[in-house]
Amino acid sequence: MILRARSHGGRETTSPVVPRAMGSMEPGVAALERRVRGCLCDFGFELSPFQVGWYNAVLQPSFHLQYSEGALAFVVLSTPLMFDKAFKPFVNKQLLKKINDPVDQCVSYHLSLVKESLPDQRVDIIYDYEILPNRKPKFLAQTAAHVAGAAYYYQRKDVRCDPWGEKKIYGVCIHPRYGGWFAIRGLLIFPDVQVPFLEQVAPVDCVTSEEKRIELLEKFNFHWRDWSYRDIIEVKERYSEEQKAYFGAPPAERFKLLELQGVLQRRIQLTWNRIMAHIKGTTLVCRPSSQNNIEWN
Repeated sequence: MILRARSHGGRETTSPVVPRAMGSMEPGVAALERRVRGCLCDFGFELSPFQVGWYNAVLQPSFHLQYSEGALAFVVLSTPLMFDKAFKPFVNKQLLKKINDPVDQCVSYHLSLVKESLPDQRVDIIYDYEILPNRKPKFLAQTAAHVAGAAYYYQRKDVRCDPWGEKKIYGVCIHPRYGGWFAIRGLLIFPDVQVPFLEQVAPVDCVTSEEKRIELLEKFNFHWRDWSYRDIIEVKERYSEEQKAYFGAPPAERFKLLELQGVLQRRIQLTWNRIMAHIKGTTLVCRPSSQNNIEWN
């Protein structure tokens, strides 16, 4: 199989992709991977390992990651479970700062915990929203997901009979389990961990027909607000209605939704306290619980 990836405004290059067994890591590296997974997977994150050289091989030098070719990296995805398992508990613990996007803060919190849990390792974190001084992204998220075998990056070059003419058509990653109901959140890079024998996994090509690929790119480019491109395949999990309401809101309104959630949580807590007080035959003094307030720092 040949992997092709197009950088933002860059030329297309090619690199071979060979399927690998998940157990192909050396014991020490496999142990490190288990530690990283132990920090993230219970919170709705998914990660896939890759060599930095695989990513650099398909991009122009201006987009290269400045690490040795054999360095270990992981691309981190958030799955539909992340909202309930990581984001809502993060909000409820009053860890938000109003200056940044709440989900970005949550992701940063959890990836930083990975770094703190590995004091014996150098760990560099790059987030999907970070940019360089020249305004280019620090990494191309969909290319990283593709070379790591996490999700297939569909682009117009994957369509034999291109129907779009001069229109600009952006590509999109599709996950074999979640379809489009996931997000690429960042990279964890271990500069001092070399994995020259790591075998590359080909991403699952789950949108195989010409018609479906055209439909996918049409929906993603021209109808992305209706969410329909995310269901281009039969998915095992998707965003809840609560998640769709949150992510569908303009960024400036998301804090208002969280404030409303905080009010509802306080009412639920007070109602629960009244029930418990009645059961115990005690008198309740109702005060808003500080544990259920969202405090803007």
